Amino acid sequence: MTFNPMLIYFIIAIALAFDFMNGFHDAANSIATVVSTRVLKPQHAVAWAAFFNFIAFLFFGLNVANTIGKGIIDPAIVDPLVILAALIGAIFWDVVTWYFGIPSSSSHALIGGLAGAAVAKAGVHSLNAPGFLKISISIIASPLIGFALAFVLMVLVSLLFYRSTPRKVDRWGRRMQLVSASLYSLGHGGNDAQKTMGIIAVLLFSSGMLKGSFHVPFWVVISCQAAMGLGTLFGGWRIVKTMGMKITKLKPIGGFCAETGGALTLFFATSLGIPVSTTHTITGSIIGVGAVTKLSAIRWGVAGRIVWAWIFTIPASGFVAAICWWLVK
Repeated sequence: MTFNPMLIYFIIAIALAFDFMNGFHDAANSIATVVSTRVLKPQHAVAWAAFFNFIAFLFFGLNVANTIGKGIIDPAIVDPLVILAALIGAIFWDVVTWYFGIPSSSSHALIGGLAGAAVAKAGVHSLNAPGFLKISISIIASPLIGFALAFVLMVLVSLLFYRSTPRKVDRWGRRMQLVSASLYSLGHGGNDAQKTMGIIAVLLFSSGMLKGSFHVPFWVVISCQAAMGLGTLFGGWRIVKTMGMKITKLKPIGGFCAETGGALTLFFATSLGIPVSTTHTITGSIIGVGAVTKLSAIRWGVAGRIVWAWIFTIPASGFVAAICWWLVK
């Protein structure tokens, strides 16, 4: 089937809109803790996060983009309609969860959209089993690793400042949180923006507009980083409130530990080419910090709502994408 180049450009625009929505939706992951601890004002925090989102391509390879482009579904069945349906499914779920203030994973919404569109077109055998296994492991592992790292950091910092006055602890916490927020925003931009890069690259490759072997053109890299940075700049304040204030009460030193634990998890996953959820990661880290004080400090009802959103993300976005594929076909 031959596709009009204008359709390809239109789908690229939709992909960049998804990337913008990803930054908008997941801005809370980068800035919720630094806003809730009042280290930065909201408008300053989003500008800070947007900058580090944008420059992330300078620090990371494109392993995650290659995983999305070649490791989720069979590249042979990819065409513009599959990509379009996948994006619509992912955007739909992002809008729904943003409206209700529920932190869900834009990454897994995109993966679910890809899977739903691929299954609608070619059946279950079109899914790449190793790629899905890697993602399934990351769904469980990333929040647990974030939890463990943040818990250990919080214990170590508590021991370090054991004899310090609350005023001194707060002062150092505020300074360190500026660094940790930068690191987390860098990890967010490095992992999440690459997912849209992979989508656009496989779209260009499948339509014959990408010459040579599969790769991600530099203009795609810059466009995706810019779209995500702009989305972060506009922010998703409903989710900021949930992430920063409703799970557990954070102080600057706790915010530093949560962001640092989350950032280390993202750096590790990105280096391995694993498309993890920044939402899952920072939520696990925030709970890890809260658990150091006492488990009752965590609002488990809110955490439970977030977990249910995680469970439904891939099947819900996949279902919408499958319907969209039948309609656009």
